Amino acid sequence: MKRILRAIALVCSGMLIVSSVMAQKLHKLDFSNVEEMYAYFRYAPGKKIISGHRGTMEKGLPENSIAAMNEVLIRTPAIFEVDPRLSKDSVPIMIHDATLDRTTTGTGKVADYTWKELKKLRLRDVDGNPTRYRINTLDEMIKWAKGKTILNLDKKDLPLEMTAEIIRKHKAHKWVWVTVHNVEQARFYLDKNPNQYLSLHIKDKKSLEEFKVSGLPYNRMIVYIGSEIKEANQEMYDFFKSKGVMCMISTAPTYDKLPAKEERAKKYRAVFADGATILESDLPIEVSEAIKVNL
Repeated sequence: MKRILRAIALVCSGMLIVSSVMAQKLHKLDFSNVEEMYAYFRYAPGKKIISGHRGTMEKGLPENSIAAMNEVLIRTPAIFEVDPRLSKDSVPIMIHDATLDRTTTGTGKVADYTWKELKKLRLRDVDGNPTRYRINTLDEMIKWAKGKTILNLDKKDLPLEMTAEIIRKHKAHKWVWVTVHNVEQARFYLDKNPNQYLSLHIKDKKSLEEFKVSGLPYNRMIVYIGSEIKEANQEMYDFFKSKGVMCMISTAPTYDKLPAKEERAKKYRAVFADGATILESDLPIEVSEAIKVNL
C-alpha cells in the first residue's frame, strides 16, 4: 500500500510539474520599463502584430476572459483589446455588452447586479454554450497580464478618471493601454500620466488634422484607422509611418465574417501587405496561422 501511495504521489507530483511547465510556455511580451515598450511598438517595415479583439472567441473559449487570452499566447505573441464595465457596486469587470444575456448565463443589465451576484454566473462561448469559466475582474486581468502581454482597455462605462487611477494603482503603464476616440480623451490620460500609452482612433482626414495640431506626442500611441482595406488608408499609412507610428486595422466587423477559413486568411495577409502593422481580430489564433507570424 505504501508503495502504491508513493507511486501515486510521484505521478501527481509529475503532473503538477508538467502543468507548471506548460503554464510557462507562453509567447510573452515582457518589458522592463515603458521606454522599452515604446520602442517595441515603434513602426518598422515588415513588423506584424496581432491583437485579439475581446481576447478571442476561438477554441470554445469565452471572450474577455483570462482563459481565452492564455490560449492565444500558447500559440502566438499577441496583444489584447478588452472591455471593462462597472457592476452595481462599482467593481470593474470584464464584459463587452451592457447586458448579460449574450456572454453569460445571466440576464438583464450588468449595472443591476453586484459583483457578489455576477461572480456566480458562467461565461458563454461564441455559440452560446455555457463554459466552466467565470467573469474576471479588471484587477485580476491586469495582474495576470503583467509580464505576458499588453491589455488595451476599450471605453465602456468606466469614467476616464477611474480607469487612469486603476492603471496608476497597479503601476501598469508598461503593459496597460487605453483606447481613446478623440484628442480630448488622449490629452486627459497624458495629463494624468505622461507615460500612458494610447490606442487612438483616427479614421478620417478631419481627425488626422485635429491630431496634427494638438501637440500630443507621437511616441505613445498606435492608431486605429478602420476595418477594411481601402485606398484612403494609404495617406494614413504614409503619414504615421513617417512618425514611427503603427497603424491598426480591425477585421472583427469585416473579414472575420467571411465564411471560409482560406478566404479569411487571404484577407489577413492582404491587410498586412496593404500597409497595416497591427491586425485586430476575433480570431487571433487563425490570424497567426495565416501569416505564420514570428515576432
